[in-house]
Formats: sequence, structure tokens, C-alpha cells
Amino acid sequence: MAKRGNGEGSVSRRRDGRWEGRISYLDLTGARQRKVLYGQTRREVSAKLTEVRQRLDAGEPVADSSMSLGAWLDLWLATAVAASDRKASTKDLYAKMVRVHLKPTIGAVPLAKLRPTDVEAMLLGLRQAGKSGATRRTVYNVLRAALEVAVRDGLLRTNPATRIARPAAHTPEARTLTAEQVGRIIQASGRERLGALVVVLVFTGMRIGEALALRWDDVDLDAGTLRVTGTLYRIKGELVRTPPKSARSRRTLPLVPPVVDALRAHRTTQLGERLGAGRAWRDEGYVFATEIGTPLDHSNVLRWYRRLATTVDVPGGFHVLRHSAATALMTSGAPVRVVADILGHSSTRLTTDTYQHVTEALARDALNRLAQVFGS
Repeated sequence: MAKRGNGEGSVSRRRDGRWEGRISYLDLTGARQRKVLYGQTRREVSAKLTEVRQRLDAGEPVADSSMSLGAWLDLWLATAVAASDRKASTKDLYAKMVRVHLKPTIGAVPLAKLRPTDVEAMLLGLRQAGKSGATRRTVYNVLRAALEVAVRDGLLRTNPATRIARPAAHTPEARTLTAEQVGRIIQASGRERLGALVVVLVFTGMRIGEALALRWDDVDLDAGTLRVTGTLYRIKGELVRTPPKSARSRRTLPLVPPVVDALRAHRTTQLGERLGAGRAWRDEGYVFATEIGTPLDHSNVLRWYRRLATTVDVPGGFHVLRHSAATALMTSGAPVRVVADILGHSSTRLTTDTYQHVTEALARDALNRLAQVFGS
């Protein structure tokens, strides 16, 4: 058959009866490359050549990569994620989602064969396994971000994850304690080494990671304030102090007298521990620390708290204390913006979504008062 111009491609029939298409092109380095395509019919091969020409015209890869998704995810973590300015805790979360959820399910699928239905099947499997909407949404977001970089690097023409709906992450109704239950846990914690931690959480609504990251430099007991400047995470087996969860999480909180009194007593106890530890003491400045000054592990502290809470029949963990503080603030009439600032929420929408049951109850109460005013 007659030769065609360079880059247009040619189609011919093979001796075995199949059809073959060839097209030459210049790659990104300027080197000449040749792509050979096969099919059962001339029309099939011509369609493949047309797609290759369209890709070349658009500056897209001639063909999607045969690299497995799992191999790409490992490379993505080691390069794009490692080089990004994401927090260490976020990078650790991405690695966990890849290791636990993505590689075991669709990691063996080549990038070139990854389809939206593969992603949907993976997400369906997570739902059937009982994974929460928040977890499924996080897994999806990690996969989508990784595939976007694959598109950027010319390994994929399009991102299959963008063609399906992002999983919904329904915010569960926050569980709270009654005032009587809060009183019981505070009273019980008064006899414990970390009793001041419970008092701080109850009267500030801080996240446990923020409280464990507190340093004495962040606390001014004379002025009655503390600054939230970090959060404590376990990352790759080590306790790491990182910046707060978001820009709005970096905040200054006023301290009510019970918190000031509890922290003063706690500091006195800690000074005694420091003297007793001698050279073993590690002066890292943490407010809540081990008997030798090192940071406390969240899981160990949580086990202690749950044992304590069980003895006085108080349900839940540290997050229930945070929810209880937020609920008390809102029912006392504090504006949502103020509550969001105290909690370190990134937006008031997060506050209202999390405490929707509280806002609905407040709205009902307000409308009942309106009915009384109008005499109904």
C-alpha cells in the first residue's frame, strides 16, 4: 500500500489475517518513536490510530501506562507526596489508606486498565466491610489525588476516579454527657495523676491531640490563657508534634478558674516528679508528660481514661468530652461563630453540621417562645 505522511499512520493486513497499524511520532524529548497497533479488522485498527493521533494532537500520552496501580501509588507516595508541604500526619494518613485499603483491593490493576467501575467496586467493598462514609471518602480522595499526578506525568490520559461520585461522609450525631456525668468524671479524675487533663478538656473543648501537645510555654496561668500551637500524633511508630489541624485550630483560649487551679496543682506535682527523676528527666516542656518528661501516647492515655470513666459509669472517650463542652456552649446561648472559634473548627458550617441536633432543638425552643409572644 502507498506510504502515508509521517505521523498519519498506516494500516496493513498481516499474514495471520489480523490487521496492523503503525504510526511514528516525536516524544517529549524530541526522539522519534513508533507505535504498533493490532486488531481483528481494519476498522478496529483505524479507530485505534485515530485515538493515538488525537492523543498526540492534545499532548497526551500515546498509551496509558502498564504499571500497576499499586506500584504507582508507592512511587506517588515516595515522590509527589514526600515533596509536598502536607503535614507529616497527612502523609502518614495517605500511606495508611494506600497500604490498608487501596493496594489490597485494586493495587494489581494496571493503570491502563483501571476503569471507573473498578473504583466503584472497591468503594462498594469497603462499604460492605462496614467502613464509614468518612473512611470511604478519604480513600477515594487519596486515589483521585494519586491518579491526577499520573495524568500530569503522562501515564494516564484521564483520571477514572473523577468520573464517579465522591462518597458522602455523613457527620454522625455527636454524643454528649449530662452535667451530672461530667461532674462525676471530674470528681473521679481529681484523685488521678492526669486529673488536670480531664479538667482542661471539659472546660476548653480541646482535641486530645492538642492537649497532649501543650507545652508550658503555651500556658499563662497568671493571665489565665493558653495557646493551641500544635497537636501530637504517632507517625511511623514515633510521637510527633505537628502544627494544628488547620489555620483556625491555632487559637488562644481563656481559662476559667477551675482549669487554672488544676494546672497549678499539676505543675507542682510535675516539679516533684522532675526532682525524683534526676538525670533521667527529659525537659521537653510538655504540660502532660510521663514521669520522666517525655510526651504521652494517645492510646495509653485513652485506656487510662476509659478505665476511670467505667468506674463512675460515664460512657465514651475524650471526644465525648469535647462534644459535651460544645453542646453546653451552644445551649447556653453562645453564638455559633464563638463556639467554632473555641473548638478550632475551620468553619461555622462544620460546627452546625456536627451539632445539628442542638441547633434544631434551639430553633424549636425559639419558635415556641415566638408562639408565646404572639399568644398562640
